[in-house]
Amino acid sequence: MEKGKADPAAFSIAEAGFGDRTDIDDDGRERRTGTLVTASAHIITAVIGSGVLSLAWAIAQLGWVIGPAVLVAFSVITWFCSSLLADCYRSPDPVHGKRNYTYGQAVRANLGVSKYRLCSLAQYVNLVGVTIGYTITTAISMGAIGRSNCFHRNGHNAACEASNTTNMIIFAAIQILLSQLPNFHKIWWLSIVAAVMSLAYSSIGLGLSIAKIAGGVHAKTTLTGVTVGVDVSGREKIWRTFQSLGDIAFAYSYSNVLIEIQDTLRSSPAENTVMKKASLIGVSTTTTFYMLCGVLGYAAFGSSAPGNFLTGFGFYEPFWLVDIGNVCIVVHLVGAYQVFCQPIYQFVEGWARSRWPDSAFLHAERVLRLPAVLGGGEVPVSPFRLVWRTAYVVLTAVVAMLFPFFNDFLGLIGAVSFWPLTVYFPVEMYMAQAKVRRFSPTWTWMNVLSVACLVVSVLAAAGSVQGLIKDVAGYKPFKVS
Repeated sequence: MEKGKADPAAFSIAEAGFGDRTDIDDDGRERRTGTLVTASAHIITAVIGSGVLSLAWAIAQLGWVIGPAVLVAFSVITWFCSSLLADCYRSPDPVHGKRNYTYGQAVRANLGVSKYRLCSLAQYVNLVGVTIGYTITTAISMGAIGRSNCFHRNGHNAACEASNTTNMIIFAAIQILLSQLPNFHKIWWLSIVAAVMSLAYSSIGLGLSIAKIAGGVHAKTTLTGVTVGVDVSGREKIWRTFQSLGDIAFAYSYSNVLIEIQDTLRSSPAENTVMKKASLIGVSTTTTFYMLCGVLGYAAFGSSAPGNFLTGFGFYEPFWLVDIGNVCIVVHLVGAYQVFCQPIYQFVEGWARSRWPDSAFLHAERVLRLPAVLGGGEVPVSPFRLVWRTAYVVLTAVVAMLFPFFNDFLGLIGAVSFWPLTVYFPVEMYMAQAKVRRFSPTWTWMNVLSVACLVVSVLAAAGSVQGLIKDVAGYKPFKVS
């Protein structure tokens, strides 16, 4: 659509008699009221999450020079590609075009059906990986609470152990219950709680690092990170370096929800203009926070920085504050699991019902009345939803039990999702929309960026897979205590 021409959607709405309504947007939906402030807040809460827990370890592998430089590089790439993605919310024109309500719709509108299918595959693989990663992280934090109290009672050298398998079973049981809620709109409050919890435990970890440094503890740190021949072998140094790239990439993954955030913005000023400013504010704020957590965590622990600085017991005291931090992680990830698995639920259920429209099992739904002691009210129960969603939660829990390795799994998720979702599709959509000429300077540098990020993702994935293989070699799965 040429600039200045009316949006067909807006025209049809005006014809229908809605043109003068102030509560309706140009697409017939309820008027959006989001602003620069709300969009920036959404980005910050979407980015800051469990990825922050591994940053001290990642910086320890890379050292004082490369570690902060890599953090800044990822933030700049994330911001730049987010700016490109912001122009794809409307298409074919970034200001007057038709709205795309989701990331996938933007890909389909700009790149066609085949690329849309590839994008959907990448998105759902990422979502499944994140739910498995959250199961692992929650179980570790649940165990850390018990271990923290054990160390406080019996001394820091006591043999305090916890069963990840048992904790994963408990977590899965909670998710099976929450998953029976019919759709995401019923659990909007979980997103708010999750955002508050993520900021809380990140701040606790940061505060504990500062306290440890202020206490006069001088950990061993170097310009190049863990030392070959002292801390690790030469081969292990290389693999850990690659894995740390995946951990940092995971910490910056939010492109999946950027279009959805932009869809909350009011239409004046132009959404893409506001979203670019919000991305700059959100990524800058997050990078500052990440830099503090990563750098101060490395300064506090040095080369022995734990993979998760709230569960690796770099901190023993005050034990109650460590417990609060881990409780916040558990509460956050209980909610975050639902945020990430709901799109999977909706996709599978929508496909199944369209594929078998006459199936009584798929379409049946009963209303369950809760007793007064449980607060009363009505909860819709579907046999299909009960079976399918329970099976999904059980499957993710089983995979987590097989591979309960925090850093390796987070690194793998970050590596697999970073290039396609954060870099490749935004770059390709921007060039298609702007009609960038092949082999022009812009086309060349865009492709150089994309290929370079692909190489980084492949190396990060290789490092994480190597770490998983090494960890699995001496691990006995399904151990319950």
